[in-house]
Amino acid sequence: MIYQKGMTAILIAALAGCSVAEDQSETSLPESSSPERDVFERRYTAPDPADHGLTPRSADQAYARIALNCINRQYPNKISHVLSSAADVAEPAKLTPVFYGCFDWHSAVHGHWLLTRLWGQGLVSDMDEEIAAALAANFTAEKIAGEIGYFQGADRAAFERPYGVAWFLQLTTELREIAAGDDGKAEQAKEWLARLEPLETVIVGNIKQWLPKLAYPIRLGTHNQSAFAFGLFLDWAERSGDSEMTSLVRRKALEFHRDDGNCPMAYEPSGEDFLSPCLMEADLMRRVMDESEYASWLSGFLPEIPTDGSGDWLAVGIVNDPTDGKLVHLDGLNLSRAWALEGMASGLPADDPRRASLLASARLHGNSGEESVRTPHYSGSHWLASFATYWRTRRGIGANASNPGS
Repeated sequence: MIYQKGMTAILIAALAGCSVAEDQSETSLPESSSPERDVFERRYTAPDPADHGLTPRSADQAYARIALNCINRQYPNKISHVLSSAADVAEPAKLTPVFYGCFDWHSAVHGHWLLTRLWGQGLVSDMDEEIAAALAANFTAEKIAGEIGYFQGADRAAFERPYGVAWFLQLTTELREIAAGDDGKAEQAKEWLARLEPLETVIVGNIKQWLPKLAYPIRLGTHNQSAFAFGLFLDWAERSGDSEMTSLVRRKALEFHRDDGNCPMAYEPSGEDFLSPCLMEADLMRRVMDESEYASWLSGFLPEIPTDGSGDWLAVGIVNDPTDGKLVHLDGLNLSRAWALEGMASGLPADDPRRASLLASARLHGNSGEESVRTPHYSGSHWLASFATYWRTRRGIGANASNPGS
């Protein structure tokens, strides 16, 4: 695709021309000075023309806009930050210069992934230049060097492990797939990937040191869950050709889960889950078993999956207050359940009678989850669009999988 380079240069300049260090008086104001502090947000977020009634938006356009509006939105922000001295006290954009927006590091990462995914798949072609400019403004050598420096700081080997670093590997996986093409986007993706690879090397090294030491699976429904991260680690390893990572993760997955049975779905969900412990484990195991072995394993692990094609065998999660950052996790649970259920179906033989019910339940959960992305509340919107995009674009399900289009 031929890009209008002049316009792209203008967009990049608009996004990147004002450094975070510029006009410290505007970014270091006390909480009471919110109008002045909003200048930072106006500089670093992208207005949506559709908000002025110019054009209707598709779901993909809306999700791209959500990400564009948050990847450089510094506040509000929840950081997970180890301080070794007073010198480590700094605002998020100085601590992690690429991934500081969208409320937290991992959401900033998968916000960049969302944009990369939609851009690379050609799903928002009218926004391609704007997205490319936003990514180019953040994927600079200087900013990435700041991320590397942060990861190499004292006591930070476990930073964003495993959830955030799994999403980072999903981002570089996406770039690798785009870079394997033969158009202008492939060349751009190669350039961004080359800049991100040194950070990828640090993160992969940390993961490889951690995995052999992990004695037990982490069976949570939130960030620290191991099954979800393992799945993304494997997808990255396959695309990058890292056989050592494949071996490490596959061995741990089988060690932890080969003998699991009767997963207690009746105990799910917990009140703040956004990942199903049972379904994410099942979605992981289809990556490390062949169809026959997986079909047998799944019979023992989730024996209650119906064979009548019904979808209501698994109740959709309920959110009573979408403004509560913890309770709104259940909207994300519905979306992640949807992609896990589809993933499970893709790992079964084409004639397996459970597939219809898995896919029917996936549709119910996914449709419910997508409704939630429309929330105006930042507590949910800053991350739910990425989950919806992961489900909608069937990320994680191989091109040759047996699962039909949803």
